[in-house]
Amino acid sequence: MTEPYVLVVYYSRQGATREMARLIARGIESTGMSARLRTVPPVSAECESVAPEIPDHGDIYATLDDLEHCAGLVLGSPTRFGNMAAPLKYYLDGTTALWLNGALIDKPAAVFTSTGSLHGGQETTLLSMMLPLMHHGMVLLGLPYSAPALLATSSGGTPYGASHWAGGEGHRDITTDEADLCQALGRRVARWAQVRPK
Repeated sequence: MTEPYVLVVYYSRQGATREMARLIARGIESTGMSARLRTVPPVSAECESVAPEIPDHGDIYATLDDLEHCAGLVLGSPTRFGNMAAPLKYYLDGTTALWLNGALIDKPAAVFTSTGSLHGGQETTLLSMMLPLMHHGMVLLGLPYSAPALLATSSGGTPYGASHWAGGEGHRDITTDEADLCQALGRRVARWAQVRPK
């Protein structure tokens, strides 16, 4: 039997969402629980070669097995017109077998995003990622206002999940408040995963 872990699945184009995933993993691991970082391959409307089984660099691709056996899930995507990016949606669309067998019911889950503009749909993107998780019967966790950075932030951060304002060219670094909220989200999911009835 493998050690319990919280799965962090993300798609990142410019690197900001990937950095957020690493901060969330740091928060998870600060509780003593393992974090498993996974990404998803890009998709395209054009016919092209299939992505390799293992990416050339970075985290490996998430499998249904990773998802089925996780103790909790944190899902991340850049914002695309107020919605999650197509690669992450494509991955979620392939989870029907887990829905049919109830594999994710009552597991804790949370979401995070990075946006190019401050009012570019952070909250709607987070909500769009929550919908399939609700269909899977997962227990959704946000960020409570007891997290001090949620009241102090002037860029990313919402009660729906961690967020980052990357700027139009992705040039804005993750702020201290945004980083604190990423780690707080990771800790929260890990703690719920540790106490969830089996």
